[in-house]
Amino acid sequence: MHPYYPTPWRGIEGDLSTIPNSANSERRKQQLHARILIADDEPRARASLKELLRFTGHEITLAESGREAIELLNSNNFDLILLDLNMPDLNGHKVMEHIDQYTIDCDIVVISGEATFDHASLALRNGAKDFLRKPYQPEELLRTIDNTLDHRRLKIENKQISQRLNESESLHKFIVNNSPDMIYLLDQEGRFAFINDRVEGLLGYDAKEIIGQHFSKLIFEEDINQANYTFNERRTGDRATRSTELRLNCKINDGPRYFESRTVPIELSSIGIYSVDEDNQKSFIGTYGVARDITERKQAEELIKYQLHHDLLTNLPNRTLFRDRLNMAMAHSKRTGKKLVVMYLDMDRFKIINDSLGHYVGDELLKLVGQRLRSELREADTLARVGGDEFNLLIPEINDIQDARNLAEKILRLTAEPFLIKNEEIFISFSIGISVYPTDGDTKDSLIKHADIAMYKVKNSGKNGYAFYSDRMKSHFAASLDIENGLRKAISTDELCLYYQPQYNTMEEKIVGVEALVRWQHPDKGIIQPNEFINVAEESGLIVPLGEWVMRKACQDMQRWQTEENISLSLSVNISVQQLEMDQFVSKTLAIIKRHNLDRNVLELEITEHAIMQDMEKAIDTLSRLSHRGIRIAIDDFGTGYSSLGYLQSLPINTLKMDRSFVEGIKSKGDNSIVTAIISMARGLNLDLIAEGVESQTQVDQLNSAGCHLAQGFFYSRPLPEDEFLKMVKSQPNSIN
Repeated sequence: MHPYYPTPWRGIEGDLSTIPNSANSERRKQQLHARILIADDEPRARASLKELLRFTGHEITLAESGREAIELLNSNNFDLILLDLNMPDLNGHKVMEHIDQYTIDCDIVVISGEATFDHASLALRNGAKDFLRKPYQPEELLRTIDNTLDHRRLKIENKQISQRLNESESLHKFIVNNSPDMIYLLDQEGRFAFINDRVEGLLGYDAKEIIGQHFSKLIFEEDINQANYTFNERRTGDRATRSTELRLNCKINDGPRYFESRTVPIELSSIGIYSVDEDNQKSFIGTYGVARDITERKQAEELIKYQLHHDLLTNLPNRTLFRDRLNMAMAHSKRTGKKLVVMYLDMDRFKIINDSLGHYVGDELLKLVGQRLRSELREADTLARVGGDEFNLLIPEINDIQDARNLAEKILRLTAEPFLIKNEEIFISFSIGISVYPTDGDTKDSLIKHADIAMYKVKNSGKNGYAFYSDRMKSHFAASLDIENGLRKAISTDELCLYYQPQYNTMEEKIVGVEALVRWQHPDKGIIQPNEFINVAEESGLIVPLGEWVMRKACQDMQRWQTEENISLSLSVNISVQQLEMDQFVSKTLAIIKRHNLDRNVLELEITEHAIMQDMEKAIDTLSRLSHRGIRIAIDDFGTGYSSLGYLQSLPINTLKMDRSFVEGIKSKGDNSIVTAIISMARGLNLDLIAEGVESQTQVDQLNSAGCHLAQGFFYSRPLPEDEFLKMVKSQPNSIN
């Protein structure tokens, strides 16, 4: 028994009742709720300390010896031990050595009667946070415990903060290095202070190779001037670089290259970084930037650009690109004084080949013809596919007309050799018309038209040949000119009329729509069918006012049917490629609909695949603008063109009209796989499908069983004048709203 504790409170000086409410103070509330171990062999000393700490709210555990203290420390977690040095079995120094040896996370405050400097110094060296000599003031003990626990709480908080910072830094590093974008920092001199690991996958450099290098090392030579103001950005805010395109150099190795290109296109966003001193003065310290690889986007853009200017079947230039190159060639010829030649090539008997051997063989034949012709032309020559079996050929800078004649004869010899498709030899021939700039025309339209006229001269003379355009050929087209003049008059004097052919829902057995078809009421010849004047209208440009008249008249009739007859049907009107090319076509169409007070979704505009493929870019733009305003779009004669089926997903289409050639081939028993495939494709693309040219019950039954329930054709009705059409509709009450 220690001599210092003859009574239970001996060793604690002062009155406990005078202890301030520090135990309940705000400070104590913020302290760690601690687990405290009291290790003292004197029972009254232990009891005194426990009673004193009862005010603090800490959890107290007692140990009556050094050995018991060690056992408790090994099996429990304590925040603080109040340790006496003089204990008979194991003294306090041994306990501290055990705590240090086994790295036990517990703070130590020594409370001992050993007041010598050596004992205190040894205790502090062994890890004690403080040393109190018995007897002590209660305030002093509580303050020491508070300070020790405060220090421990701060140490724990700092450790947690440091751990969170490390975790955050690791996460940030992981995110940065695994970013799909290249992230970098430049110093004031434009040298890389940091760059993430993406640089290796993007350009082939290890990040360590780039650190310290000037940014110009990575910039493609032609883009260096732009990069000086963007990659090495100094501006901030709205003036900083946003989504600017640059090209970066790939690393060139001595060994095999792993990059398809020496440069990589990127989209760059960057901003200047500044520090602010005590006087609020900004100093430029570097640049932060993010570079995104846009290789795939560029490749997609190039592909789309290519597709918009090329025929997708043969990969030859299309009409749009041909006309652009003809414009440039004419300008060049005008400067140099040299002539150029335009050839119009039309394959003879192609329709017979296509119908007899099938569309696949027809497509393959067109591709082989394009390849064979292209292989024999100069690099400067342009061969374009401008129609189903029609090609245009531009030959710039010819020295003599004989050169054009020689080339035409060469083409005829080339195409006279058989084409092998599916182990079958196919023989073809061409009719070629030739016009020469500037003698046969000084505009691209006149040159193409005159070459076309010369080609028809060959057609009419037995085909398989060539002819140069001459003014004498105009006499052969006198009839066409008469039709053109008469049609021009017919449009202005109201000699035109509309016939209407119903469209049936075969399941509900009712009329759901109608197609407006133009007829010419000639004062001398009577009713003239459209196949006798539409081609002339297209060639002369009259198709535009003719098409506008048809749309205006059809909408006018539909308005009257709705208001006077209580008939409301879907109205289909055919449009031409020339109308699509008009800048005012959309606004004129909307004005006609508004003038006749029709809902926009009543009108459905029909256009052929062939017309769309003449200028895909323009067609997509115009049809999209119409579709966004509620007007429905239909592809007429679907399946007869050579467009890419992929474009059906990008075009704003509502309806496909299956060409009559497929319907004609429907059999009650046999292979209807093409029709079934078209129906399945329309269903997959969520498009309506109308079968054209339906003429028998067998065709209706087969279409119904395959899932096509909209039909149009002579089986139901021929095109009818308006009064007869209305009688038909009224005779079927379920077709009247």
